[in-house]
Amino acid sequence: MANITKKVSWSSRDDDLAQGEGTALLNGATGAARYTRQFSGGSIFRIGRLSTVDLEEEITTEEEAILSRPKEIPHNEKLLSLKYESLDYDNSENQLFLEEEKRMSYMGFRCLEINRWVVCGLIGFLTGLIACFIDIVVENLAGVKYQLVKQNIEKFTEVGGLSISLILWALLNSVFVMVGSVIVAFFEPIAAGSGIPQIKCYLNGVKIPRVVRLKTLVVKVCGVICSVVGGLAVGKEGPMIHSGAVVAAGVSQGRSTSLKRDFKIFEYFRRDTEKRDFVSAGAAAGVSAAFGAPVGGVLFSLEEGASFWNQMLTWRIFFASMMSTFTLNFFLSIYHKKPGDLSNPGLINFGRFESDSVAYNLYEIPIFIAMGALGGVLGALFNVLNYWLTIFRIRYIHRPCLQVMEAMLVAAVTATVSFAMIYFSNDCQPLVQDQAEEYPLQLFCADGEYNSMASAFFNTPERSVRSLFHNTPGSYNPLTLGMFTLSYFFLACWTYGLTVSAGVFIPSLLIGAAWGRLFGILLATITSSGSIWADPGKYALIGAAAQLGGIVRMTLSLTVIMVEATGNVTYGLPIMLVLMTAKIVGDYFVEGLYDIHIKLQSVPFLHWEAPATSHSLTAREVMSSPVTSFNRIEKVGTIVDVLSNTSTNHNGFPVVNEYIDNTEPGKLCGLILRSQLIVLLKHKVFVERARSCLNQRKLQLKDFRDAYPRFPPIQSIHVSQDERECMMDLTEFMNPTPYTVPQETSLPRVFKLFRALGLRHLVVVDNENRAVGLVTRKDLARYHLGKHGLEELQLAQT
Repeated sequence: MANITKKVSWSSRDDDLAQGEGTALLNGATGAARYTRQFSGGSIFRIGRLSTVDLEEEITTEEEAILSRPKEIPHNEKLLSLKYESLDYDNSENQLFLEEEKRMSYMGFRCLEINRWVVCGLIGFLTGLIACFIDIVVENLAGVKYQLVKQNIEKFTEVGGLSISLILWALLNSVFVMVGSVIVAFFEPIAAGSGIPQIKCYLNGVKIPRVVRLKTLVVKVCGVICSVVGGLAVGKEGPMIHSGAVVAAGVSQGRSTSLKRDFKIFEYFRRDTEKRDFVSAGAAAGVSAAFGAPVGGVLFSLEEGASFWNQMLTWRIFFASMMSTFTLNFFLSIYHKKPGDLSNPGLINFGRFESDSVAYNLYEIPIFIAMGALGGVLGALFNVLNYWLTIFRIRYIHRPCLQVMEAMLVAAVTATVSFAMIYFSNDCQPLVQDQAEEYPLQLFCADGEYNSMASAFFNTPERSVRSLFHNTPGSYNPLTLGMFTLSYFFLACWTYGLTVSAGVFIPSLLIGAAWGRLFGILLATITSSGSIWADPGKYALIGAAAQLGGIVRMTLSLTVIMVEATGNVTYGLPIMLVLMTAKIVGDYFVEGLYDIHIKLQSVPFLHWEAPATSHSLTAREVMSSPVTSFNRIEKVGTIVDVLSNTSTNHNGFPVVNEYIDNTEPGKLCGLILRSQLIVLLKHKVFVERARSCLNQRKLQLKDFRDAYPRFPPIQSIHVSQDERECMMDLTEFMNPTPYTVPQETSLPRVFKLFRALGLRHLVVVDNENRAVGLVTRKDLARYHLGKHGLEELQLAQT
């Protein structure tokens, strides 16, 4: 352990966390917390445990009130939070499971496979409907808003008093954003942001509270509508991915725990393993609906989301993605009174590049690569600025009312900056019929002309991207593009992380398209044969890919998404080179935006490989010990006491043959979960009741599936004093073949086994097969490669 740098934290890892699965004392920046005073260093509040309070100095009632309302919540990203538990991606092959499998016929297994395809089809269909609903509502509300502001501007341009138009624009933006922020901050905070980091963590095996609830879906959809209509620098694609995942999690279970309705279908899929695969399909369906990119959706789920994959899953996810795109296009064609026209590429329409773009030349490849490097630098700058801004928000803007006020402030500032840019811009362009500007503003331009800056600011972000891609050369002058890029870059950076439902894809593409088009114009200016560089839309596309790649660090999936969304495979190679360059350059400075926010939430996320210099560490050094074990036949009172122990809150327990006392571990014969024990206690599965005259029904896997996923807390189960003296036989319900490793197994081998199999608990045994420790997700996630070599993060109740 000499080569490990230990980080100092507010909490230490002790026997309370022996099993590695704890509960939260502080829910991020908004939960209930315990604070201790630093009496020697001023009025600084620190997160910690009750045991760190100075008991020698009495705390008065007034001081307690002050302590309960901190103005600042310190944050340290070098911690791992204990409020996150793991999902059970490893099936428990106990006797109940084996008996059920024996009873199933060949046709039974075929029906299960058919049901999986049916569920994926339903996921795609419902996700497409949600995307259609969002698109129609945003189109109508944004149209009303922009027409109202446009008429107001045109009126006061002639008579004076444009400040009234500015106030109207800022007021409308603030009202929409206030509604979207209130429902997120006060009703479902997990719906904030894009949701992609949370879904990524869920698919990695981390149980994120409330991330796939029906309430989250409703707030997400309403929130993103308000955010986009409110004029924020946001996109709809991230919330669509989250929405698809929530739909998948709900449909696959055949019931709604929120509505307390059970449709008695798909009961076999009520376990984490099956649910995970369907959530992967939902995320892909969300991408497909957003961009009209079924293949890109599959690759996104593979590259950015799913941690576990198989061949059949690929085809089912592709089917869900295709169904999502088809459903969206079908209903949009009906809405636009073009039945049968399924050519709409998706929720976010970039337009087609077949007719208005020229092919690239080989000597442009180095230029594209240079643009990729620039995108990587700008993306890294964006991520660094957003990182420090998020730290500030965690520390100071942690109350819902403050979060709503900040969102409204950003909405008003966005409208003000947009208005100022349009007002002071003298870039007037002739109104061409082919360009079909949605809301052209004449302002101080001559008749038959429109303000070019307005076509970028006075629009929804995806329409602005389409204009930058497809407007004819000469539609923007360099100063307009430069000012727009600079202002929108900082607006988007400020906006991402607000307590609203919002994505970062479209703002990133818009920033990149602006400086990419500027890049193309400057190339034509500095070269003698400007006709070679005549198509600025080509460079807008490359710049958009470079900027987005520099921020989110996606490569293969983003290439296919861009190709599918633009309908032109010609630029596949340049886009791939640009994205690879942006990722390499960006990774040199800082991580991708999603990884940064995962780390800021202190989530125990497991990457693909263990730290490079961790081979000297063994399972003995990383495991949690001593372990709490049960005998094969255990006293009910003992089980209740262990489960009720709030200081540990373990979720997995080795079952041993000869567990006599705490000094000598017993020989391992199985593993049983907290959720299983709670179901057994709820149904009173005691040895004495089985032997008595009471005709007790034999427990089946259906009983465990019915309780999934919200297993009742141990406090809700009543056990009488007489029942505490009864015995419980765990043989039939425990997993008799849990995965185990010897004490001397290296950390990389332990990591690979744990990560590849999606385990929640890995038992460490000695030479005599005695359980001496448990390895959980947090035991592995706390080791990472830092600037000073292998570093060990501390576990904290945050």
